[in-house]
Amino acid sequence: MTRSREQSTREVLDSKIVAILRGDFESAQLLEIAQAIVGGGISVIELTLNSQGALKGIETLRSHLAAEVLVGAGTVRTRAHARDALDAGAEFLVSPNLDLDCVRFAREEDVLHLPGVFTPTEAQAALNLGCKLLKLFPCDAVGPGHVKALRGPLEDALFVPTGGVAPENAAAFLAAGAAALGIGGELTRHGAEPQLVGKVASEMVRAVQEAASSSGSSVQV
Repeated sequence: MTRSREQSTREVLDSKIVAILRGDFESAQLLEIAQAIVGGGISVIELTLNSQGALKGIETLRSHLAAEVLVGAGTVRTRAHARDALDAGAEFLVSPNLDLDCVRFAREEDVLHLPGVFTPTEAQAALNLGCKLLKLFPCDAVGPGHVKALRGPLEDALFVPTGGVAPENAAAFLAAGAAALGIGGELTRHGAEPQLVGKVASEMVRAVQEAASSSGSSVQV
């Protein structure tokens, strides 16, 4: 059964980590990598649509890991992308930009959509459209300070920084006010072998848990 927008939002906030997979993987390899990510403690996985076989990959993960993983589609840039992703079984959508058609479509379908924002103007526009979680992208060039600066005037925005997020800076992003974190390229920094990806996933989970334990904070929706 596909989760509602509210259910998916809660799962992302509870997990605090979205594992982003970009690359050309055979179905068997993708499944092994996803299982390693789950074994590392992450229960939300995004497959980017600019990866070869992404739609088939979404179908594969939904078929084998539906009870364990919230599966979403990333790099959703058009309404057609969004439709294709949902038809393949995606339970949430992530965009690198703020596309009004994608936002409207997601609302019509009652599916969680994280639009990509970077500036206060984009973030406020997304909030005005009813978006709860906002993908803050790209973050590798600006770091946690950008999250803190945006959260000053936009305290109701739930940012999910993506780009350059790693176990080493997870605590800093969370301390700056991030609601959750998207980890992509760092997942495969040691290679795409499942055990190596699983190791990074475990490190990320540990970093987030330690940060949450130190701050004792929680996100209210």
